[in-house]
Amino acid sequence: MAGELEAVVREFFGAFDRKEFDALQRMFTDDVQGVDELSRRWMRGRDAASDYFRQFGPIIDDLRSEITEVHERVWGDVGVVTAWGEQDYKLQGQQQHISAPITVVLRRSDGAWRVALIHAVPLPEA
Repeated sequence: MAGELEAVVREFFGAFDRKEFDALQRMFTDDVQGVDELSRRWMRGRDAASDYFRQFGPIIDDLRSEITEVHERVWGDVGVVTAWGEQDYKLQGQQQHISAPITVVLRRSDGAWRVALIHAVPLPEA
């Protein structure tokens, strides 16, 4: 049975696959951090995440994300989910595949778990 944090992370990736970027924004803390894969830099804060999705949305299609090997741990109002991610998509018409360990740090805010950090390390094919 999926834990509370795993359910949030699966909901997050589902919204990403559907390109429901407004829903993703609501799942973030105000000080969310993550890696902008397009510019290869850190994005910090809700505004940076919004800019990322404005850039990313129009040039990506056919998103499909799958997470496995999910493990979650909670310490009060902070939790972490580690998982393995497989993601397929088309970026400007070119098929892409990412296989990566993923870390998501969540923080409880106003009674809901929100994403404070999302980090993936894409690995080359073996």
